[in-house]
Amino acid sequence: MEQPLYHVLIVGGGPAGLSAALVLGRARRRVLVLDSGQPRNAPSSAAHSVFTRDGTPPRELLRFGREDLRPYDGVEIRDAEVTDVVREEDGGFSAVLADGSRLRGRKLLLATGMREKLPAIEGMQELWGTGVLHCPYCHGWEVRDLPLALYARGDFAMHFAAILRGWSHDLVICSNGPADLGEEERQKLARYGIGLREEVIVRLEGHPGGEDGSLERIVFADGSVLPRRALFVRFPQRQCSPFAERLGCTLTDRHQIEVDDNGQTSVPGVYAAGDLARPMQQVMVAAVDGTVAGMALNYGLLMEEFT
Repeated sequence: MEQPLYHVLIVGGGPAGLSAALVLGRARRRVLVLDSGQPRNAPSSAAHSVFTRDGTPPRELLRFGREDLRPYDGVEIRDAEVTDVVREEDGGFSAVLADGSRLRGRKLLLATGMREKLPAIEGMQELWGTGVLHCPYCHGWEVRDLPLALYARGDFAMHFAAILRGWSHDLVICSNGPADLGEEERQKLARYGIGLREEVIVRLEGHPGGEDGSLERIVFADGSVLPRRALFVRFPQRQCSPFAERLGCTLTDRHQIEVDDNGQTSVPGVYAAGDLARPMQQVMVAAVDGTVAGMALNYGLLMEEFT
């Protein structure tokens, strides 16, 4: 049976993808959202700095987003894994699902997000999102005034320490080896009471699933222990899917997709929204990004139809 032609295929059902679908549904577009059900923030107990929904569990937030789409009969959501995205000869796109089926659309929005490359330190993966945190704007309030650590070196360590002082003055930089800091920088840290541990980290201990800093201690190779309630980190990231590279989209030096102000990538007809296209990664930012991309997609379709 011939598959229907959607106006827009959206790969990724997080805040960016669902927000774009909402805009396009209200614009009377036929939209398909394909979601594998693996949100990046799933380990977190709550999503914060979300207008009218501060503190909502991430999966609950996505459920609300899906419910908002119910009135729009042009929007379809499928829980399915996309294994490939192909540009067709007519300029449209096909999404290939794990079961081998292909779904066609005139335009494509990638909203598949990013993943951190976590170092091989025992406990890092288990505490990710609860005791090991990436964003003070997302999690800082919950660990305010508690003993905190930051995993960083060099200029970034100084920059990150200055930011975290907004939430706690009990800070220790853990560089997991040489900190790459000069004497002037070390004196500055001492002046502000910021500790520095350059020993190799072998293990993080705590209670995964905690809400207010589930980390308890950092264990170093020499056997010493540093009690801390949370470890803030900023690790290199990778695309959650290979589709942008396969389609030939230009990537930035941070491995994100290069887009214009409307979310248009370097490949005509392909848009990107959310964490995979923006350095500032938050639920609200991703949602706004999806809204902008949805408006741009509809505008492009309207102009094509008005020739």
